[in-house]
Amino acid sequence: MPHFLIKNEEINNDLIELRDNDNFVHITKALRAKIGEIIKFIDNNKTVYEAKIVEITKQKLSAQIIKKYKSLRTLGFDIVLIQSILANDAQNLLIANATQTGTNKIYPIITDNSSVSASQTKNKVEKWQKIAYENFKQCERADVPTILEVSNLKESLKLFKKENIIIYAEKYENCSIDNALKNIKKDEPIAVVIGPEGGFSEKEFEYFKKENYKLATLGRMIYKAPNAVVAGISNIISRLENYDI
Repeated sequence: MPHFLIKNEEINNDLIELRDNDNFVHITKALRAKIGEIIKFIDNNKTVYEAKIVEITKQKLSAQIIKKYKSLRTLGFDIVLIQSILANDAQNLLIANATQTGTNKIYPIITDNSSVSASQTKNKVEKWQKIAYENFKQCERADVPTILEVSNLKESLKLFKKENIIIYAEKYENCSIDNALKNIKKDEPIAVVIGPEGGFSEKEFEYFKKENYKLATLGRMIYKAPNAVVAGISNIISRLENYDI
């Protein structure tokens, strides 16, 4: 069941009231919800509300809260994604995948082998944010990831502590994720870096080595970038949730 992000002012005692906004349209037009149906909502404090629809008019939906609780669909640490922008559908899929795997923030960047130019990304961030929001609803996440403005590789890397940056590099098969996770600080954002479909350039690899950034591999298989996001982030999460770091 999808859930919908609501504002505090839309909660009135034991009622949630929506008035002709995107959530109202989605629930009444797309889902064609009826009186008596149960809908899930979530607020900015990550509190989930299960509410029964008691009234639907042309301008308003009212739902009576029958249960509320803190969402468990959140990680105990922040994962951010620095990713080389892909073309059209592949980029949209990457945003969806990153949202579903728990990414907190997404930094779209232009790299040497990016399939798009900076000029082609104009006005795209708003679209990507909407894709993230739709996936937030479907996956019942506790929060919506933030899509940052388009930047470049070096500027984005400088935003994070070096020991908390993991760069996935398909050409280095012997660099294990476990080694890359050594000295990771879970109380600081963990930056995962995914390159373009063609991989990082030799110039970029030289920069990584010069600056002593940690490289990791997903093994012998080569993944397309949207799938590498799922595999890369999921591998990190599964280890950090079990490691005493």
